[in-house]
Amino acid sequence: MSRASRARRIVTAAAYGGGSIGLAGAALAGLLFGEVKLARRWVGAPEHATAPDGSTVWGQRGGKPIVFAMLGDSSAAGLGVQKPIETPGVLVAAGLSEIAERPVRLINVAVVGATSAELDPQINQVLAERPDVALIMIGANDVTHRMRPAQSVRHLSEAVHRLQEAGTEVVVGTCPDLGSVKPIVAPLRWIARAWSRNLAAAQTIATVEAGGRTVALADILGPEFAARPREMFSADRFHPSAEG
Repeated sequence: MSRASRARRIVTAAAYGGGSIGLAGAALAGLLFGEVKLARRWVGAPEHATAPDGSTVWGQRGGKPIVFAMLGDSSAAGLGVQKPIETPGVLVAAGLSEIAERPVRLINVAVVGATSAELDPQINQVLAERPDVALIMIGANDVTHRMRPAQSVRHLSEAVHRLQEAGTEVVVGTCPDLGSVKPIVAPLRWIARAWSRNLAAAQTIATVEAGGRTVALADILGPEFAARPREMFSADRFHPSAEG
């Protein structure tokens, strides 16, 4: 079965309240989660327990600030870097300010360790600020926490719908390629790669159907992280470094 077919099955199951989708098969799934404990021993602890907070106005341009909300997990929060200017939220806010020629007010409510099931409280926080645009980066913890793919996609679709209904444009950075994490060895790495990429494909379909847009982080960044792990990963060998 192609990745597109698997992704469509996940989205269909999410829409109709379906349960687990056998992305890897029962035997392979058992192997995946049986070896997760071993992989976690090889992944170090983050240098800092929390991510630096860059929630403020960025850009020197004049005019009314664009309100930009950042939601998701540790990848959105910026865990793994030391300075606010190195976090994804600030980098995107600064770039958006340059392109739009307006200041950008960043509201970062991403939570380290969050899954798609925990997006609702984050949305509650940002809706009071009436954001113009929101970026959601989520999915890695859904895989490592064994969340059913259909359930994961359902939560993301509902999140995109809520933001769209409030007048916020939404972009989703889909699940990264967990197969690029070096401490995860074969065959666990192969399964992690297949699982995360299938989830990312399903996230893309669900997000577009809900009115949002997506960026395929696994396709764009996966090869670079796999080729240059020393530079692209932080000290814990799991979260991105400042360069990553």
